[in-house]
Amino acid sequence: MHRKLQNRELDRLDVEAFKQADKTPIILVLDNVRSLNNIGSVFRTADAFLIQKVYLCGITACPPHKDIHKTALGATESVDWEYRKDTLSLMGELKGQGIRCLAVEQAVGATLLQDFQGDGRTVALVFGNEVKGVSQEVVTACGAVLEIPQFGTKHSLNVSVSVGVVVWELWTKIKKAL
Repeated sequence: MHRKLQNRELDRLDVEAFKQADKTPIILVLDNVRSLNNIGSVFRTADAFLIQKVYLCGITACPPHKDIHKTALGATESVDWEYRKDTLSLMGELKGQGIRCLAVEQAVGATLLQDFQGDGRTVALVFGNEVKGVSQEVVTACGAVLEIPQFGTKHSLNVSVSVGVVVWELWTKIKKAL
């Protein structure tokens, strides 16, 4: 018989323990994401998988905001984040630090998510605007693209769903490699 666990039985980290914990070598970059609910959801996913950092770029809103808080449920307090006006300059900075930058987009020459193999470096995953996706100049600057295979009639997934799918896939590959 299955019994749902109560929150006190889940053995979750408190904020201070989260900040001290070893992080998954993944950085999330939101390139002009406009939905406050999507931003909050990305923070929740980042918390769940001990993501290193979230960069909020361009028009992407920053905490504190009630609509981000509504879906983040406090994850903006645990997850390290930073605002950057320009995604393109951030890509140059991250690449200069040896971080592998990957746009999550549908593009010629993209690597399907299930075929991606990491090389041990931290990856920065760039997710784009709900309508326009990742800007072409940022896709070009990344130099590599991951694509989530899709088989239905729609052209894309919700950005927060895409973050969850990609983070889960990479997290499981990272954990298997350890």
